[in-house]
Amino acid sequence: MVVGWHPGKADFAKKINYGFSHTESEWVFQGADDLLFYEGWDHQALMAARKQRRRVIGTNDLHNPSVRRQLSSTHTLIARSYIEEYGGTEDGSGIVFSEAYDHQYVDTEFVEVARRRHEWTFCRQAVVEHLHPHWGIGEMDATYKKATRATGADYRLFRQRMGLSIQQTRQERIRLRRESRAEQRRKVK
Repeated sequence: MVVGWHPGKADFAKKINYGFSHTESEWVFQGADDLLFYEGWDHQALMAARKQRRRVIGTNDLHNPSVRRQLSSTHTLIARSYIEEYGGTEDGSGIVFSEAYDHQYVDTEFVEVARRRHEWTFCRQAVVEHLHPHWGIGEMDATYKKATRATGADYRLFRQRMGLSIQQTRQERIRLRRESRAEQRRKVK
């Protein structure tokens, strides 16, 4: 989807929100133009949604450390019914993603909010590779430079919005890792 405005603050969140509001499908995938979709990713994600009874399905981008540990997702399949029921943020600062951030942490907050609502699950088999320059497989360009210009401020805003201190963030990561491992063990049984 191409939008008719010049890039600025919260551009990524605004594009995702705009795209959601201009579609009608039952499921919407949140991503950009730096992705490689592996065969069957959508089938795997929808199967996870049915089995886990979740409406926010994290895909495997193969590179992000939090994604590799199944703690988050940078690209997510979202049921329209979830957004219509709850919205993507706790405070209504965006239909799907909060427009309070410059760029970073919109996906992190979205996943955290869905997790707190017991609506998020991760699907390792739904591979949507992120061809990002941080992983050495994409070119650094003006879009990526703009996206990283306020990472520190976005991180502080995320912690503030989620009510997390640094210590709580660490404890939360440990708790989430334990929950993820326990869920994986249940799946194997």
